[in-house]
Amino acid sequence: MNEPNHTGTFPSEAAPLAGLTILQIIPGLDAGGAERTTVDVAEAIAAAGGRALVATEGGRLVGELQAKGGVWVPFPAQAKNPAAMALNALKLAQLCRREGVKLIHARSRAPAWVALGAARRLGLPFVTTYHGSYSGVSGVKVLYNSVMARGDVVIANSHYTADLIRARHPEQASDRIRVIHRGTDLSVFNPSAVTAGRVEALRRTWGVSSHERIILLAARLTAWKGQRVLIEAAALLRDRGLKDIAVVLAGDAQGRESYERELDALVAARGLDGIVRRVGHCTDMPAAFRAASVVAVPSVEPEAFGRSAVEAQALGTPVVVTDIGAVPETVLAPPETEAGRRTGWRVPPNDPAALANALAELLALGASARDALTLRARNHVEAHFSLEAMIGDTLDVYRGLLQR
Repeated sequence: MNEPNHTGTFPSEAAPLAGLTILQIIPGLDAGGAERTTVDVAEAIAAAGGRALVATEGGRLVGELQAKGGVWVPFPAQAKNPAAMALNALKLAQLCRREGVKLIHARSRAPAWVALGAARRLGLPFVTTYHGSYSGVSGVKVLYNSVMARGDVVIANSHYTADLIRARHPEQASDRIRVIHRGTDLSVFNPSAVTAGRVEALRRTWGVSSHERIILLAARLTAWKGQRVLIEAAALLRDRGLKDIAVVLAGDAQGRESYERELDALVAARGLDGIVRRVGHCTDMPAAFRAASVVAVPSVEPEAFGRSAVEAQALGTPVVVTDIGAVPETVLAPPETEAGRRTGWRVPPNDPAALANALAELLALGASARDALTLRARNHVEAHFSLEAMIGDTLDVYRGLLQR
């Protein structure tokens, strides 16, 4: 695998994709693991000598995409109406023919159906990445989800996800699944790269006093991410006499105004005004994780990967996560791992008392125990979840398909 240069990208002199145009398609480029991965892969394609097109509605990451060598192609990729999707398949085929696209990579279900139609029409290799669990038991929903298992190569972002694909879509996926964990840029999510000034500025923005320890939940505001569980756990910690804590909920509501009101009402009902605060989207996540004493990931439904827990571990911040989904791959803890080798705490889903106990235990860790924990966590991330590994494996998939 090529080693990244000082900018974190891959050296262009290797040029394994020289002159080739690869198109990724995704609904939007806002916050999220799929969106961030799209930008990272586009940067790597450009550094490898290729043209990296991204067909998407737009979003806050478009500027970064373009700065890193990717090309934004405005496209109605969020459309879910069947008639609109059929028309979009024709439009995408025309776009691919005009731009000389050699491979299409889809990262979400509705645009994946569009991309599948265009790829089959043009005889192009088609890659999908299964970024989520994609729940649904009805025949129609299973069929809709199955497009993510119809790629010539189906990338699963964890072994947990790969097992889901095999169980739900055995006919489509067969032996075409490739596990490629979401990669973390360890030059960015690195304690030495985050200045004290960035951390202090973020604490001021959040209204957190210098003596308060932050418990951070960094996720979009949606019920399955477990904000309510953390609020209930915060009430338990307060009732036990734990002081000087600030529970920060960082993330977009993405239009879920009723859920925002529900969270605010729960905070008020538990008497946690001034302790729990919603701060909206955060643009400096390395500083956010560095500012936190503990990062909580209390999801009540399985995480297909769990990016926050990995990034927090990379920055040396202890994590408490719900023990479902891909968590056993990303956070090592008993019973699978002996206590002396753990990299974080895992708790049952939807259990505020268990979450409160784990948070209290982590906040009470002595300096030596905390240092040992964070070193193990950083080593675990470096060994298994680096950006370089993800990029190298993804480009290998592209090369393999393009050489057929």
